[in-house]
Amino acid sequence: MATAISSLITPPALHLRCRSPSTASASASAPARLFFRAVAAPQAWRGGLALRVAASSAVLEAPAEVAARKLYVGNIPRTVTNDELRDMFAAHGTVERAEVMYDKYTNRSRRFGFVTMSTVEEANAAIEALNGTEVGGRKIKVNVTESFLPNIDRSAPEPEPVFVDSQYKVYVGNLAKSVTTEVLKNFFSEKGQILSATVSHIPGTSKSKGFGFVTFSSEEEVEAAVATFNDAELEGQPIRVNRA
Repeated sequence: MATAISSLITPPALHLRCRSPSTASASASAPARLFFRAVAAPQAWRGGLALRVAASSAVLEAPAEVAARKLYVGNIPRTVTNDELRDMFAAHGTVERAEVMYDKYTNRSRRFGFVTMSTVEEANAAIEALNGTEVGGRKIKVNVTESFLPNIDRSAPEPEPVFVDSQYKVYVGNLAKSVTTEVLKNFFSEKGQILSATVSHIPGTSKSKGFGFVTFSSEEEVEAAVATFNDAELEGQPIRVNRA
């Protein structure tokens, strides 16, 4: 009777086959002996192993290679689709992928997306041509994303900008989890001057508590902000704006 012995951790190039001689004619006191002979692994299996190793290497190399040609596209209109985003960049090279980011709860566009060009040169040309241009009445932002760049520690939250407090301040509640301090600042700045803005986070993390504050330089600006932004929609949900 033959039993195949193979490694469960690192598949070997050869299988070892184990046999023991028949015990029918052996003495009860005679020690058992095992015989091994090498059997070549099936050719198809070896080919599959080589294919998996090659694929793994490609995956490991991809992030660093893609980083320099993957572009962040911000402040786009909510109506822009994946195909329209692709068409915007197609004039500047071959677009490998274009994707608008949507809110997973409301399925509304989050007004930004990512575009991957086929070469670094095409990515740079797209940035030069499209950054700051107007699409649907909004000036879009186009730059290289850093999401795949090496040597960036993402285990800790990035430091927040210094918040400038003031007696002229509003509380902003019911914020979507995706709203950052920068998003909040830009949202309120679209309608007028603000002094500072901040989103409150759970200590030691980058997780939003769902509220923040915006400061102004005068009482009139506070009144205007409450009148303009209370119940306005930000990142797919209505926000509450009250005097703080």
